Amino acid sequence: MSSFLYDLAKFLHITGVAFLMGNITVTAIWKFFADRDDRPEVLSFAQKLVTYTDWSMTVWGVVLIMGSGYYMALYAHYPLLEGWLLWSQVFFVVAGLIWLFILVPIQVKQAKLAKAFTGDDVGEPYRALSRRWIIWGLISTVPLLATTWLMIARPF
Repeated sequence: MSSFLYDLAKFLHITGVAFLMGNITVTAIWKFFADRDDRPEVLSFAQKLVTYTDWSMTVWGVVLIMGSGYYMALYAHYPLLEGWLLWSQVFFVVAGLIWLFILVPIQVKQAKLAKAFTGDDVGEPYRALSRRWIIWGLISTVPLLATTWLMIARPF
């Protein structure tokens, strides 16, 4: 195995982190402000973009991170079930489970509500889901930040 492939994997890994972390950060910010705007047409458009960016940035970021990360770990003979690498995987999975089982279902419900907006009011159910989405989105960011720090610092 060549050093070129390892360097390519590292590049793809960093690119994946940029996709994932960039998307979750930017999406949370512009969705927060769209929700504060409270106009149905703005919220409907923002909700559609949450779905689009999740599939185009979040999912591909995760694929790049996992594929390249496991390649580099195996190439470097790092033990996958010890120390910083184990905890990085645990935190990454925790964030993924929050996304898959809490955030995505909220997004699906919001998308259905957004398609049915009528008049000038989006309704309290949509607003309540938005608050839950922001809270759980922030919660899911904490293990991703921990994972990123562990990948860089490799403290143990």
